Amino acid sequence: MAKSYLRQAEERLKHAKEALSDGSYAYVIRQSQEAVELALKASLRIVGIEPPKFHDVGPILRRNSNSFPEWFRKEINKMASISRMLRREREPSMYGDEELALSPDELYTFEDAKTAFDGSVFIFNSCKKLLNEAEKK
Repeated sequence: MAKSYLRQAEERLKHAKEALSDGSYAYVIRQSQEAVELALKASLRIVGIEPPKFHDVGPILRRNSNSFPEWFRKEINKMASISRMLRREREPSMYGDEELALSPDELYTFEDAKTAFDGSVFIFNSCKKLLNEAEKK
């Protein structure tokens, strides 16, 4: 399952990268959020923790930090922060902000999308490294 989650996360990152080049910033946010969710859920599975059925697993990572190697544990707060930020943007990046009558395309800038994409790549690479280390054992 962890391998599958990481393959799916990688596919979303591919689409996010294309969307960033195309200027589809809301789509970058959405795909980045999904990539982060999948990668972090993969990390939980790698260490034998069943991931919850909600989108932001940052608190679960923190609660179970001792299950991870030291190098990964040092990055958990950063990963949890990225996950939390992107979780908050999950719905607006798809539906916009109805209270402000703004479409998804009006909500996000290149900087927003680049920050989301860079964070998701960082998390994906960390989780991929975790999987590679686990497979060597």
